[in-house]
Amino acid sequence: MYRRHFVSFLFLALAIISVWLVFWPPASYLLIVWLAMALLGIYDLRSRHNVLNNYPIIGHLRYMLEFVRPELRQYFFESEQSGRPFSRAQRTLINARADGKADTSPFGTLRDFEAAGFDFSEHSLVPKDVAEDVTRITVGGPQCERPYHASRLNISAMSFGSLSGTAVLAMNLGAKRGGFAHNTGEGAISPYHQRHGGDLIWELGTAYFGCRTREGRFDAEVFRDKAREDQVKMIELKLSQGAKPSHGGLLPGGKVNQEIAETRQIEAGKDCQSPASHPEFDTPIGLLEFIVRLRELSGGKPVGMKMCLGKRSEFLSLCKAMRETGIRPDFITIDGAEGGTGAAPQEFSDRLGNYINEALPFVHQCLVGTGLRDDLKLIASGKVALGFDMVVKMALGADMCNAARPFMFSVGCIQARRCHTNQCPTGVTTQDPKRSRAINVEEKAWRVANYHAGTLKAFRDLTGAMGVDHPDKLTPDMIYHRNDYTPAVSYQQHLVPLRPGQLLDGSEIPAAYAPHWEAARADRF
Repeated sequence: MYRRHFVSFLFLALAIISVWLVFWPPASYLLIVWLAMALLGIYDLRSRHNVLNNYPIIGHLRYMLEFVRPELRQYFFESEQSGRPFSRAQRTLINARADGKADTSPFGTLRDFEAAGFDFSEHSLVPKDVAEDVTRITVGGPQCERPYHASRLNISAMSFGSLSGTAVLAMNLGAKRGGFAHNTGEGAISPYHQRHGGDLIWELGTAYFGCRTREGRFDAEVFRDKAREDQVKMIELKLSQGAKPSHGGLLPGGKVNQEIAETRQIEAGKDCQSPASHPEFDTPIGLLEFIVRLRELSGGKPVGMKMCLGKRSEFLSLCKAMRETGIRPDFITIDGAEGGTGAAPQEFSDRLGNYINEALPFVHQCLVGTGLRDDLKLIASGKVALGFDMVVKMALGADMCNAARPFMFSVGCIQARRCHTNQCPTGVTTQDPKRSRAINVEEKAWRVANYHAGTLKAFRDLTGAMGVDHPDKLTPDMIYHRNDYTPAVSYQQHLVPLRPGQLLDGSEIPAAYAPHWEAARADRF
């Protein structure tokens, strides 16, 4: 039926234009339009798209609207709180702090206090002053010779390759100005990380970019030379990440230019796929021995691991290996399954891994229960954007926080979610020089430093308003969470706490830990 109507329309249009040409020769331009539509219609009739096949020409309107749907939703229909993964309210506040503007808002909150998932804290009638120096902390356990005095908020792992060179330059210069650290991501230390001399946390992934052999194995000599540079302050061994745990990284070949290829020691123009696991070890003890090797090669700098919590018995296997060998990492970074700055398979992002506010207290309690908590620092990484996010993470057991996407916002990201296409509209996640040149490094670096300073100030102010004068005094019972439309309860009521050493001293082990502890072994995951 639709085809008959379309053919009828073509003949009717041809007849009308033919008559019109007799009386008005300029109508020949309409003939060109008609011919173009006719050709498009004929193409649509042969199309494999059901919509175009049944609705020639006008069916394209559907795909045009679908193409701009994300922008229409974000700019016109998204509420202040409904945006994902970061709401418009969060992005607005981040940008205000990055610009050095007041982060105040009028006429009360727009948040629904009764909605499920709402977190809040109780204030105190005797607020405390929180000293600025508590926003720094020393990372380096008893086996570390060169500890690092770090900020409690640092730039999380984002690689050159995933980010443009100008974005990396702006972030590192901002870190230099603000006195905090910049995690390189697993894509190696690039010239853009080095130009301004900001403190670096060098992340090693499963492909050992920047210190790999031709076969993709770890090159100890190259690592030693780079890790001993003064700019490198800490080494982070990535086991898994929140966006795609147990999958390995992927950088599309279209983004692998010659500069990235040289930085990563790979071939230009080809997809860069990191293996899902490390070839240098396959047991908890092997992992710890590799950490010792990295610490020695780096000259005694802090070395730790990053992981998204998966099987809980496997983390307890690490704890048992630490007890058995006496080896301690200097820090553990827990990445939440809700995190992620780069491209990842949709179902990995949606369905694998533990949410940071569930993973963090479990890891903290396991370290307490095995008598290891005082030997290392715990870093939280997963949608940390604002001061209250830091308060929650510290209350649940973290010593420090890492943030990624908020720092992307500070250099110009608008959450267009085209990071994997090499067509980022703001130049943040592209290797196209015509796009990335839009980033004014000098200006954006100040925004990076301003956002960092403003967020730490908010963190201190909130901590003091809760009647606490030091972040280490924040506890789970100070943070309330609402489930459905019911009275809120504190996180403490969701936790099963462990006493120091409880998993080791023969005491009865709570049911929440018993099967995982029983399944854990130091010699295998």
